[in-house]
Amino acid sequence: MATESSGGTGLSGAGRHSGGGASDHFDLCIIGSGSGNTIVNHEFNDWSVAIVDQGVGEGEWFGGTCLNVGCIPTKMMVVPADFAASPDRAARLGVELSRGAVDFAGIQQRVFGRTNAISTDGLAYRESNENVTVFREAAAFIDAKHLQVGDRVITADQFVLAAGSRPRTLDVPGLNDPDLAGLIHTNDTLLRIKTLPKHLMIVGGGVEALEFGHIFSAFGSKVTLVHHGARLLRKLDRDLGEAATKLAAERFSVRLNQSLSNVEASETGGLIVSTSDSDGIDYDYAVDALMVAVGREPNGDLLEVGRAGVTLDDQGFVVVDDQQRTSQPGIWALGDVTSHHLLKHVANAEARTVQHNLVHPDAMIATRRDAVPQAIFSDPPMYSVGPTTDELDAAGTHYVSIIQPYSTVAYGWAMVDDDSFVKLVGDPATGKLLAAHVVGPEAPELGQLCTTAISFGISAIEMARGQYWAHPELAEVVENALISLDRAMRHDGDDDSEHRRPTGEG
Repeated sequence: MATESSGGTGLSGAGRHSGGGASDHFDLCIIGSGSGNTIVNHEFNDWSVAIVDQGVGEGEWFGGTCLNVGCIPTKMMVVPADFAASPDRAARLGVELSRGAVDFAGIQQRVFGRTNAISTDGLAYRESNENVTVFREAAAFIDAKHLQVGDRVITADQFVLAAGSRPRTLDVPGLNDPDLAGLIHTNDTLLRIKTLPKHLMIVGGGVEALEFGHIFSAFGSKVTLVHHGARLLRKLDRDLGEAATKLAAERFSVRLNQSLSNVEASETGGLIVSTSDSDGIDYDYAVDALMVAVGREPNGDLLEVGRAGVTLDDQGFVVVDDQQRTSQPGIWALGDVTSHHLLKHVANAEARTVQHNLVHPDAMIATRRDAVPQAIFSDPPMYSVGPTTDELDAAGTHYVSIIQPYSTVAYGWAMVDDDSFVKLVGDPATGKLLAAHVVGPEAPELGQLCTTAISFGISAIEMARGQYWAHPELAEVVENALISLDRAMRHDGDDDSEHRRPTGEG
């Protein structure tokens, strides 16, 4: 899924704190224990630091969303899911594999045995730092220098907002019924469910919905995905989204153009979930569990950052400059609370910027905002970096794009893969890549090659011809895509220069 986020919320929890001194004043206060926690290194040994964080999930785990309920546990679930789904892929190659039983409890024990230990050890380490005090109470700003933490008020010379994001909710009758709480989930709770649901409904059409659909369908659940739009991954490139929609429908039931309208208890012990489509037709589904995966929202509002003079944009994200400074001097922000990307690697990069700028205020650095990639660990996986062609069209940007199928290279023949492709978008004026969108096995690894070219300004032909590509590796599809894009850019203006489907270089 990637999705994938930046830290704990620092918003609620039992009244407890621990660590260094008993002072109410600190040199630095960091709200959130995800990427924000990585700021405090040896350069801050002489600083008095407060870390305020409630933890995430029902266990109030320390260490942020990625470690406890996001990137890491989901990918640790994706790997066994890939194995569980492999009989279908093997069959087209003439190999018959039996679909064995999945030890869901054993997988959970392996996954959370590791992440829980990291969380516990991380908290213990921070509590052992003589200059750090850890607070695990509700937190909200009183003004720009005063933070209410439980029943205590602390002050700080500087604050870092790294409070992350939370699952978005829907205003649907029955969805927030406390009597149904054990059957209705988000990514915060579904992976720790005690029993694998026989029938799981997922509401949403983004990265989380795709990744969880892959995991639970591979593990043996019947999955029904309901999405109000006409295709999945609507925020990503159209060709990628259309491929995702087609491939997901081959794995589980995909119901498009339907919106959630009601949730109620079933007489059999599960749920009756009602939806309606764009024509006003109603549908009822009997399911064992429901996951709401309709995106995430930043936690700045829960911290009452407006009282501190911190500006939010129209979507509730904290506004920062390139140095990660908010509108209020002395208050910085990073990660999901400010970044629309909602990605862990972005939060980490922003944390490095804040870390440097706190220590070196006279030589500040900026966070790089371009060439931000996203990996999606669905079946098959996907990767996207750079703008979509729809975005380029809207901006009036001239470009050329090509689609290179995996089937145009020898390793693609070996895989008998007719669905996977690399889509490249280039600027014919410079010969350089603008974007890459990949669907297929090893997509994140292949796509990263394109991110390298974009980030370092390497032209398509230089990337293709400036190095050896081991034959017959799958990465040759990227090499051939680069050559095809270069050819298309040089022939820009031909009738077929847009969306060529090349046959490859052999």
